[in-house]
Amino acid sequence: MHARTLLRRFAALATLCTLAGCGGGGAAEVKEDGKLSFKIAITEPDITTVPILAAIDVVRRQGHTVKVVELAEPELTIEGLAKGDYAISAEATSSALLAVERDAPIKIIADAIGNQWAVYGKPGISSCGQLVGRPLGIFSEGATATAMIKEWVKANCGSGDRPKYLTIGGSDVRAQALVTGRIDATALEVADAVALEKKASGGARFAKIVDFARSLPDLHPQTVYANTDFITEHRDVAQVFVSALADEHAKINKDPRYLVGLAARYLPEEGGAEMAEVAERYVQAKLFNARALTERNVQGTIDFFVRAGVIDRGMTARDAADLTFVGAAA
Repeated sequence: MHARTLLRRFAALATLCTLAGCGGGGAAEVKEDGKLSFKIAITEPDITTVPILAAIDVVRRQGHTVKVVELAEPELTIEGLAKGDYAISAEATSSALLAVERDAPIKIIADAIGNQWAVYGKPGISSCGQLVGRPLGIFSEGATATAMIKEWVKANCGSGDRPKYLTIGGSDVRAQALVTGRIDATALEVADAVALEKKASGGARFAKIVDFARSLPDLHPQTVYANTDFITEHRDVAQVFVSALADEHAKINKDPRYLVGLAARYLPEEGGAEMAEVAERYVQAKLFNARALTERNVQGTIDFFVRAGVIDRGMTARDAADLTFVGAAA
């Protein structure tokens, strides 16, 4: 299913909940001791999620009960946030923007991870022009990374010239297709790029053709967002969470080994030298910064998804985000 269709489907579900008044009492229950009990939803936890899990533990140490719910599909996260089943989540920004467009009670409150996508190509390829007519692997036509690729192609490959897009699926499959020569390039995240290098034989070096963090500096594709009743009624707790997340990111940026330690704690099945290399890359690229969101780059993110055809024109940064939490984060 095309991502626009899929995202509009669950944004519409969220709107139905809004119209039905199912705000869930602020997405939290107040316990007898005055502390809160609420849920935070995540999908497919990975190394980018562990600072969030660490921040949740900070909130718990203040006496609040926080249950982490792992969901298989992002549309379930959005629907749950709109209904008040969950207080906070961190997922694709496009999902939140579509929900906001449909008047769902959701606001972006912090950055989860910077734009870690880049296009990698086989040895010898260094420009968009060299990919014209050549196979370029994508996850799906509607994926955010595909939208980044197509905007880059439009700006750099010449009028009417483009690669031959092949829908292959998961990053690991696309990386393997690049190694075997089935495709000439694909977009990968940091961890997948490190894994790609490990797979390469004979000392082959896969070139980073474009780094979207540099070519699209105002695009923040993965953010933290919350139920608006929760952040209105329980601002102090929401602030503790955002400040804790900013602190975890600062610790990571001071020493990549801290991220390796968090991964060992929250993702014990992963680890080793590859994890250390991934952590080093994140720190070098300055991808962890919960406070990175500004009115300018939130608007830039909105404008990107307008150009990509995901949302309609007219949304402003103030419609989509409440930046007071990152502003107040220590």
